Amino acid sequence: MQALNKLRQLDQYPKINEDFYSRTLSGGLITIVSSVLMILLFFSELRLFLSVEKSSELVVDTARGEVLQINVNVTFPALACSVVSLDAMDISGEQHLDVKHNIYKKRLDPTGLILDAPKPDAINQPKIEKPLQKHGGRLEHNETYCGSCFGAETADDECCNSCEEVREAYRKKGWAVTNPDLIDQCKREGFLQKIKEEEGEGCNVYGSLEVNKVAGNFHFAPGKSFQQSNMHVHDLLAFGKDSFNLSHIIKEISFGAHFPGVVNPLDRVERIQETPHGIYQYFIKVVPTVYTDIRGRRIVSNQFSVTDHFKEKEPGKAQSLPGVFFFYDLSPIKVKFTERRTSFFHFLTNVCAIVGGVFTVAGIIDAFVYHGQRAIRKKIDLGKHR
Repeated sequence: MQALNKLRQLDQYPKINEDFYSRTLSGGLITIVSSVLMILLFFSELRLFLSVEKSSELVVDTARGEVLQINVNVTFPALACSVVSLDAMDISGEQHLDVKHNIYKKRLDPTGLILDAPKPDAINQPKIEKPLQKHGGRLEHNETYCGSCFGAETADDECCNSCEEVREAYRKKGWAVTNPDLIDQCKREGFLQKIKEEEGEGCNVYGSLEVNKVAGNFHFAPGKSFQQSNMHVHDLLAFGKDSFNLSHIIKEISFGAHFPGVVNPLDRVERIQETPHGIYQYFIKVVPTVYTDIRGRRIVSNQFSVTDHFKEKEPGKAQSLPGVFFFYDLSPIKVKFTERRTSFFHFLTNVCAIVGGVFTVAGIIDAFVYHGQRAIRKKIDLGKHR
């Protein structure tokens, strides 16, 4: 019994007989308000506990020799698909001219609707019965077709059987196709006629390309590109005009895979060209990013910031290559995002803090109101006795 009495003396929560309780209307209102507040704060804390929080840190990017994936989706409302081409190059000297791998084009009418794909027999098919052979004669019934490359052959047995192959051979030589009608393959395929038919059409270029993870640029420009005297040149003579409308709508420009919360500042950017000549330039700073989700899966990607500039033709100077250029550089700093979930003990601590804090503050307010009411009543009673 003595031990139990000693243990009872340690009780820091002495109980008061209910006969001594004094319940008030203000106390009831404060109890209801504090209970509702505790419930709201509890569910708010529960939502935070069930959600995933994201932390970030900056580290030095030591990755070298990697490949950078660029995702593009750009629409040119006034530039036909047969005109626009995509090139990429970097400071290491590597070039990707007229990129076609994983790059696709959709023809658009003047209202922006997708046009049907051309029929298989409409392009790259002979339109006359006897094409011109490489040796100068016409194709006979029992011969294999081998078209001339018109001096652009790199080997004696090389053949150019389509207009595109002739243009590609010219590009490798650094030559321009000045008059496609003088080339048998282009004349048979109706190259110039096709360009005239597509006049007024638009083009949606989309897909992805892989480049070295070094500073460089990629650009959309009219004409087939080639190198001439260490200069990057586009063949514009075949189109018979000196100005191009480079108005464009960027649906997507991104570097790497998508990850939660990423914001690409060029998405849904629209530019309308109001002058006959000009160059659109976008200067991009790419920041390598690693995102690790709650399950430990890593997404290696990139974020970027951008500034843009439109350069008009200066009076008295030669016209620069018209196009939409994206110059990118890589940051030496890498950002790491990591998803984390709040621990149960942290959640429990916050719940206890909510309950205890609201209960304590409510008790202080109740005591203040109760004693204030008593003081007012005493003054009223004293005034009546006088």
